[in-house]
Amino acid sequence: MNKTEQRRFERVQNLMAFDKAQAAQQLLLNPDFAGMLSLNVAGMDEAGRGPLAGPVVAACVIMPETPALLWVDDSKKLSESRRELVYEEIIGCAAGVGVGLVSAAEIDRINILEATRKAMRQAASMVTADLYLIDAVTGLGLNGMENAVIKGDALSYSIAAASIVAKVTRDRLMRELDAKYPQYSFAANKGYGTAAHIDALRSWGPCPEHRRTFITHFVEAASDA
Repeated sequence: MNKTEQRRFERVQNLMAFDKAQAAQQLLLNPDFAGMLSLNVAGMDEAGRGPLAGPVVAACVIMPETPALLWVDDSKKLSESRRELVYEEIIGCAAGVGVGLVSAAEIDRINILEATRKAMRQAASMVTADLYLIDAVTGLGLNGMENAVIKGDALSYSIAAASIVAKVTRDRLMRELDAKYPQYSFAANKGYGTAAHIDALRSWGPCPEHRRTFITHFVEAASDA
């Protein structure tokens, strides 16, 4: 094992230890788990809360203890090519994977926080777990214990895995939308408000995948020009 692999192994062990500690704490403190020797732990995260266009996507993932995937980490710390590779590894070994998606139109109707919760509920409905470790979001009302973890994708192995699944799933969807609406360069910006994306929005106006509640300022600015 080279130095990079050794560092990655130590990093993954720390992420896995966090999940084990969370499960152990629930076994001790939660009477619902009395008599149980271990818990089925799922991690949950989302991708796409901030962009001007496209859906918000959530993932719920249960990871086995082995094999320990060396590159599972906060998706933001990985390159796009690395995320794609690790995504395939996660899908290949995960004990459970669920994905939820809420459209731009629905985000406009119910707001981004409620849309994120809805996508997470969809994802969790496909995975049965005793304990859900969720990146920052509360109040999902799942069939299991919920533990919201601030910056969970940087602390938890299962949340980090979910962050990769959510990010890769959404990125692939945005590449598909790029083929349909090439003027906005969704493949490059993934719907985020880059300068080029805002210029295109002002030149072409919004497409059906734009979040109207997110782009009002830019559209008004274009009309006032």
